[in-house]
Amino acid sequence: MSGQVLVLAANGNVGRPLVRALLAKGEQVKAASRSGAAVEGAPGVAFDLDDPSTFDAAFAGVDRVFVLAPTGSVDVAARLLPVIRAAAARKAKVVLMTALGVDADDAIPYRQAELALERSGTPYVILRPNWFADNFHTFWKPGIDHGRIAVPAAEGKTSFIDARDIAESAAAALTSGRFDGRAFNLTGPQALDYGEAAAVLAQVTGRPVAYAPVSDDAFVDILVGAGLTVDYARFLASIFHPVREGWTARVTGDVEALTGHAPRPLGAYAEDNAARLK
Repeated sequence: MSGQVLVLAANGNVGRPLVRALLAKGEQVKAASRSGAAVEGAPGVAFDLDDPSTFDAAFAGVDRVFVLAPTGSVDVAARLLPVIRAAAARKAKVVLMTALGVDADDAIPYRQAELALERSGTPYVILRPNWFADNFHTFWKPGIDHGRIAVPAAEGKTSFIDARDIAESAAAALTSGRFDGRAFNLTGPQALDYGEAAAVLAQVTGRPVAYAPVSDDAFVDILVGAGLTVDYARFLASIFHPVREGWTARVTGDVEALTGHAPRPLGAYAEDNAARLK
């Protein structure tokens, strides 16, 4: 592999640490985003999933690409399929990030994107991360500011994963052929319920943080009030069903298999992001 690596959403929670990890490995990186701005010293290129006219310039000189759906997107398969086809037409290896559990049903849009990639004939690796620990300083931060995490998780547990571990897993998949043709379920090292997670955050930040379980409808109202669309708010509420059913409590060794190190526990995430959480 001697070409460049194209990182989509390079300015995002996974993209930015992925760019750093690839540069540390000596890779040539193109940082793709709508703005086309440089990221972490990597040259930027303008890229829009919904505008195929941006594809040629982004893919020029590229032999590997990291692909993910943008936050706020409900119609995942329709938005990802043109990019997967463009990569396959150029024989570029694709590392696709979806989500833990999407292989449970081929009708799930993320799974449809995975199947399209598997059938494309281009080299690929699929990464399925669990819920991000980073959600606590992004999506759930307004609640934490008021000392309250309000989500419809009931008593369900989640093996929260640090975005840096996802990025380092992606970097490993992009820089080696050893993992090609496989899917990896990425989790943190321990499953916690949201009450336990709140206690970890409170201890690290020195601020009171409690978990307040809410209904799906109440959760949708909270998200819409924060500016999300109704459709996306309902989508986020729906994916708490697997949390309540215990499906996100899985702990795997896939991060270590890819990176050679164990994933970071939630406490390490909180300590490293204490300023963002306060």
